[in-house]
Amino acid sequence: MLCQLPTYHNLPDNAVVCLMSPTASGKTDLACQLYQTGRFELISVDSALIYQGMNIGTAKPTADELREFPHHLVDIIRPTDSYSVANFVHDVERLIGQIHAKGKIPLLVGGTMMYYMALLDGISSVPQTVQSVRQKVQQWLHEQGNAALYEYLLQHDPIICQKLKITDTQRITRAVEVHLQTAQPMSYWQTLPKIALSDNPQWRWYGIIVNPDRAWLHERIERRLQLMWAAGFVDEVVQLLISYPDLTAEMPAMRAVGYRQVLDYLVAIHHECVVNHHGLQPYYLLKQSAISPQNISNNHHFDKKMQKTTTNTEAVACQDMKNKALYATRQLAKRQYTWLRQLALIDKATTTNLTIASFDSIQQVQQQFMQY
Repeated sequence: MLCQLPTYHNLPDNAVVCLMSPTASGKTDLACQLYQTGRFELISVDSALIYQGMNIGTAKPTADELREFPHHLVDIIRPTDSYSVANFVHDVERLIGQIHAKGKIPLLVGGTMMYYMALLDGISSVPQTVQSVRQKVQQWLHEQGNAALYEYLLQHDPIICQKLKITDTQRITRAVEVHLQTAQPMSYWQTLPKIALSDNPQWRWYGIIVNPDRAWLHERIERRLQLMWAAGFVDEVVQLLISYPDLTAEMPAMRAVGYRQVLDYLVAIHHECVVNHHGLQPYYLLKQSAISPQNISNNHHFDKKMQKTTTNTEAVACQDMKNKALYATRQLAKRQYTWLRQLALIDKATTTNLTIASFDSIQQVQQQFMQY
């Protein structure tokens, strides 16, 4: 139900608070202010902050900030590892119990709206994949490629195939794992009633939705991206590719907004980190990035006559990267606004477990929830 929130010091001891707002809107700063009250522990709700080594492009709090304002579910896996919505819900359920046991209130903050929807509206009760099945499917993927897994799904779960792109390795892999483990297709599991943590009578959920002015947000997005470029975002992606030779373009980490655009840029300029540290992998990256592999040469050393042209080409590619990253981030914000409208309309009329309140700015939340 949509109504007014109590102030933070009047929250019940079994409260769980979700702070939901688009990217670059200032929600992390507000969460840190709430942490300083002593009532809360912070849980990150961000599908990119989970990755180690992805700091600049995710606007991850610095090491000093994380020491001062600890966040659960930050830096928990490598960029080559998988992490599903079900993993997130399982982790949050565990953390809520631990935080309440310490007399604190969990404050969930971040911009991955699918995660919030899973918590508040529920997800299908698909069993988690056991390690032996995951290893089998990963070996299959490594040896025969994504197309083989997709062909398997066409035979065993054509319904789910209609919802998946052949390049969506993460979801294809998950669907294959589910069928191998349960002998039931993913589409079957998705027909079952959803289970939401917010239905748990032990806990009292409060959703804070912030929908800031779009023009204001677009300006903040542009400023933040400028800071990211200046801080060495491109160098960060280079280091990721060097540190993780198995990191490929179709992995969720490299599909994150900004990272995909930097990867396309590195491929376009034939950067040595792509060629030297990934072997034949550049051709796969190029295919995923929709850049023609015919433009790649085995000899990446240009003579002096070509240096000026190369410099100009790199400058054009760099500007193209920045433009596309800005556009992609604004599109992300647009999708987040849509998710927030859906979250505000979650029908919990039959329960008192969930209260949702909407605001136009972080300042409004401070005034009502924190009484600033």
